[in-house]
Amino acid sequence: MELAELEIFRAVAAEQSVTRAAQRLGRVQSNVTTRLRQLEEGLGVDLFRRDNKRMTLTPEGDRMLGYAERLLALAEEARQTVRSEAPSGRLRLGTMEAAAASRLPEPLARFRADWPQVTIDVQTGTTQALADAVAESRLDCAIVAHPAAGDPQDADMRELGEGLEGRYLFTEDLMLVTPPGHPAPRTAADLQVRSLAAFAQGCTYRKCALQWLAEQGGDPAQWTLLDLNSYDAILARVMAGTAAAVLPRSLIDMRRAPAGAGVTTLRPVHSYLIRRAGFDTAALREFSRRL
Repeated sequence: MELAELEIFRAVAAEQSVTRAAQRLGRVQSNVTTRLRQLEEGLGVDLFRRDNKRMTLTPEGDRMLGYAERLLALAEEARQTVRSEAPSGRLRLGTMEAAAASRLPEPLARFRADWPQVTIDVQTGTTQALADAVAESRLDCAIVAHPAAGDPQDADMRELGEGLEGRYLFTEDLMLVTPPGHPAPRTAADLQVRSLAAFAQGCTYRKCALQWLAEQGGDPAQWTLLDLNSYDAILARVMAGTAAAVLPRSLIDMRRAPAGAGVTTLRPVHSYLIRRAGFDTAALREFSRRL
């Protein structure tokens, strides 16, 4: 198999369309179709189901995608490493929403000013989703929060995924935000709402909130978890009086807590820049220096 075929396969898997994949890659549609067929014939399996012009991965195709991601990432790492010591190519960066809003704008701007030839792809998600993407070579690195308390140098990145290593970046105070007029809670028993607004499962802040509930004698099973996809939506639920939430202090300071909302410190949470063990490019090194 050839790298060009893997690139085409990955693009079709992402776009679920030969036409859109051809546009994305700057190729003619017939070339994409031919190279994809050649890959399938070489492997002896169908990688896609073809229904009403929509291309969806077969089980074999789904397994193949992981290998394609790793092979293409290794090829890009090799190209960047042997060409020169100067950053080049593409840096695929993952980050939590909070870090994207409060921590990344300045480092990204400095890096872009110094190395305009590097293309930076930024993807947001929960800590676990980002860690999985790094482990599977779909991202080069990611800024994530680790659920372990204590000394930040002692955190084990293997809790997020095998083959990952991380560099400590910063510590956030995780804050419990309660609706206007709610008395300041000392324990979970003092909370008058029984809904927690948070990002989806895999979010470290959500996990820490549930740990706090359990440690304070509350039963997380008695709580309704509201899976939301933005901090604005989370704060809206709090201000409506229907939920409590957990947010990092940096985000609260940046946006200013809405008038009347209660803010209580829960615990510190450490954040890291993670990558696959041994992964190293000039672009990653230069970006890491700016964090």
